[in-house]
Amino acid sequence: MSLETTTVTDWTLDADRDAADRDAGEDGGAGEAAESPGFDVATFPGGAKSAIEAVLMVVDEPVSSASLASALEVTVDEVNAALNELEQEYAAAHRGFTLRSVGGGWRVYSRADYAPVVEKFLLDGQQARLTQAALETLAVIAYRQPVSRGRVSAIRGVNVDGVIRTLLTRGLIEELDEAGEGGSILYGTTSYFMERMGLGTLDELPAIAPFLPEVDALDDLAERGRG
Repeated sequence: MSLETTTVTDWTLDADRDAADRDAGEDGGAGEAAESPGFDVATFPGGAKSAIEAVLMVVDEPVSSASLASALEVTVDEVNAALNELEQEYAAAHRGFTLRSVGGGWRVYSRADYAPVVEKFLLDGQQARLTQAALETLAVIAYRQPVSRGRVSAIRGVNVDGVIRTLLTRGLIEELDEAGEGGSILYGTTSYFMERMGLGTLDELPAIAPFLPEVDALDDLAERGRG
C-alpha cells in the first residue's frame, strides 16, 4: 500500500470517528434536556415570587438562596431580591407569617406577634389528643413526683420513654434540677399542668395516691421487671 493511500484511509477513519462522537454528544444532550426541561419563571402567573412561595410551602427545613435559584433557573441575586420583596409585602399587609433566614436558608415562619395565639392553639390541641398511656403516665408523675423514668415504668409495667418525651414536649412535665439515685433524672409537673387542671397546689389533687405503690415497693417492682 502506498503512503498516499494510507494517509487518505487514516483521514477517512478519523472523520468517521469525529462524526460518531458528535452524534453521541447530540444524543446525550437531547437526553439531558428531556430529563430537565427548561422553563421561564417570568411566564408563571405570579412570576419568581410566587414560584418561591410554592417551593417554600413544601420544604421541611430552611432552603438556601442558591438552591432556590437552581430550582427556578434564575440568579441568586434575583432570588434574594424576590425574598426581600415578599417579606416587605407580608409586613405591609400584616400577614401572620414571615420569611426568615435561619441556618443559611430561608423558610416561612409564624410572625412573632401572633405567638400567644399559636401557642394556645398548639397546647389546647395537644392536650385534647393525649393518649390513655400518656394520661396514665402523667398521673403517676403527678402523684409520685419527684420520680424517675425507671420508677414510672415500674408502676405502669411498660416502657415509658416515648410517653415521657411527649409530655415534655407538651409542657406538662419537666426535668427537675435535683438528681435521683444513681444520677437518674427526676420529673415533676409544670405550672402549665397546674393551670390546665385548675389546681393551686399539688395538695389539691384528688386522693388516689394511696392506690399507687409506696416508694420502697417501686424498687421491688423494678427488680422483678428486670428479672
